[in-house]
Order: sequence, then C-alpha cells, then structure tokens
Amino acid sequence: MNLRLLTTAAAIALFTLAGCTKTGGDKPEESATIKIGQIASMTGKEATFGQQVDDGIKLAIEEINNAGGLLGKKLELITEDTQSQTPPTKTAMEKLVSKDQVVAVIGEVASSRSMAAAPIAERAKVTLISPASTNTNVTLDKDGKTLNYVYRICFIDPFQGTVMAKFASENLKAKNIAILKDNANDYSVGLAKNFTETFTKNGGTIVEEQAYEGGQTDFKAQLTAIKAKNPEAIFVPGYYTEVSLIAQQARELGIKAPLLGGDGWDSPVLTQGAAKEALEGSFFSNHYSEQDTSAVVLEFIKRFKAKYNEVPGAMSALGYDAMNIIAKIIKDSGKADAETIAKGLATLKDYPGVTGKITIDPQHNANKPAVVLQIKDGKYSYYSTINP
Repeated sequence: MNLRLLTTAAAIALFTLAGCTKTGGDKPEESATIKIGQIASMTGKEATFGQQVDDGIKLAIEEINNAGGLLGKKLELITEDTQSQTPPTKTAMEKLVSKDQVVAVIGEVASSRSMAAAPIAERAKVTLISPASTNTNVTLDKDGKTLNYVYRICFIDPFQGTVMAKFASENLKAKNIAILKDNANDYSVGLAKNFTETFTKNGGTIVEEQAYEGGQTDFKAQLTAIKAKNPEAIFVPGYYTEVSLIAQQARELGIKAPLLGGDGWDSPVLTQGAAKEALEGSFFSNHYSEQDTSAVVLEFIKRFKAKYNEVPGAMSALGYDAMNIIAKIIKDSGKADAETIAKGLATLKDYPGVTGKITIDPQHNANKPAVVLQIKDGKYSYYSTINP
C-alpha cells in the first residue's frame, strides 16, 4: 500500500467513525439550512462534466432560494471534488454523509465513480442521485438487487446502445461497424456491449473491436487495425477527452468513416482545435438538445444564459433537473430527510424535466427519451429523438 492509499484509507476511517458517533455535524432536522451534497469532477481529466452539472444545480438552488426556499429554510450546496478519480470519490461521499449530514447527494457523472459511492450511500441510508451515470450496474448491488438509496435521472446504456445501433442500421444503412472502447471504463464497456447486441441482432457485423485505457494519447495502432477492415462507421463509446484525439488520429491515417458515440462526448472541449474538423459529420446520443423548442427547454436556456452568459450543455440540464426533483419531493412531502427523498424518487412519474419527461422505474432508472445529435461546424445539431 503506497502513501496515497494510506492517506485515503485514514480519511475514510475518520469519516466513518464520525458517522458512527454522529459528532461530525448538525443533524438534518437541526440545521439552519437544508444541506444538499454533490460529488463531482470539478478538476481532473473529465472536469467539464462536474463543472457543467454544478452550474445547473447552482442555478436551480438560486431560483428556489430567491423564491423563499423550502419549508422556511434556504438550500445549501456542499460540493466535494472527486478529481475525476475513484479514491477521492469515496472520501468525498464519506464526508458528505457523515460529517456534513446532507439529506441527499447529487453525482457522479462517471458510472465507475457512482458505483464507488453507491455502497456508502446505501450504508448511510442517504439517497445518491446520479445525473448522468448510464451503466446498468450503478443502481444494483453485487447480486443484481436494486439498491434502496441509489437512483439516476438519466437513461441507461441498454437503451443508449440500442438507440445508436438502430441509428447506424436504419439511418446510416451501415452493415459493417468497428468499435474502439475504453477497457478500464465501466460506462464504455457496457455501452459497447449493448451496441453490439442490437447491431448484430439487426443483421450488422462488428468487423473489428479494439480497446484503449483512459488517459492514453496514442491510438494509431488500434486505428490502423480498424482501417484494415474498412468499416462504414466507428463506434467510440468513450469520454470527450480521448474521443477528440481519436478523431484527429483517425483522419491523419486517412479514415473517412463517421464516428458514433454516446453522452460521454458532451463537452465544449470535444471539438476544440483540430478535433472540430475531424469530428465533422459524426453523431452521438445525448440527453437534450439546445435546439429543442419546447417551453421548458427555452425557459431553462434563457435563465442559464442570463446567469452564465453561455448556452447550457446536457450535463447542466441534468444537474438542474436533479436538484429540482429533490426540491419537488421536499416541497410536496413537507419533509427534508433522506428517507422521504428516497421514497419520493421511487414513485416519481412524468416529471416535466428539461431533459424530458422523467419516470423512475422499479430498478431506479429513468424512463425517458434520447436525442441523436450531429456535429456540424463544431456545434451539436439536433438530428432525431428516440423514445423508449
């Protein structure tokens, strides 16, 4: 065990002890504010995920507090930075449930980090609401049983994988696809699996499957193997950090096939620099489109631009929805405790969110539509909506 692991273990033990003795902070009912926790990648290689969710949560809290708060109290957000890594995620979650005594935690975006935080939420009986973790296992324990206190307000990878596989077959008329996935990322592995199942069931063939690990910067060996099979498209179910490099190196090798992906592409960083041209014409599934003309989306964009002077991304929309759903449950029930929030999520039906009409199913997943976006001139252009 190295020094970093010793430090992390000591921190977890400290917060666990604090939770057992109930000396780490005010109990929810005694606090002057209603404390909401957030675990987010505010720094690190996927920092735009956390920063965007944070913007959406803060906008929702500002609106709620300006309208008088909830139950006579203001909302207080306590954000802990996961640094885009798993060990700090566990430490952050322990602090929020033990020392800060929050009534709910929003986060993480990355499925692997949500799965690291989930057992802590379950033990502490504090609801964890992921805004965007799509791996199936996020809300399940090791035996496949649904966790009592872990929910998400996004669709899951079997649906997202199906959406992009059907899109490849029906819209692109593709018969031969290659896959390049992040083998160390539960999100990427799960999405690749679900894409493959639907695409092959529809008569398509995965002509080549290659893998990399997050943080890698040279993908030419994998792309050379893919080029040899001449696929009609390449499915890259990874995060924006690697996807932009993969696109550039694919074009350098003369690969002209469009890239396809999932919501892990959503970041303003994706199309910066040479990646803008490399990704032109590519497609990915996402949670909302800024070109949606529904009243709820137009109002959200208007308010977001007034506060931040920019158009919100999907992660901001999900953060906004997550916070407003918690607020609705507190307001409707007249109670601000973890147990009530968990029960309210379990029965949530047809919530009119920015990211679509949200209903929570028995496995604590959101039943909602997905949109397919196409990259044009570096921007995300609405292409189609796929319903469950």
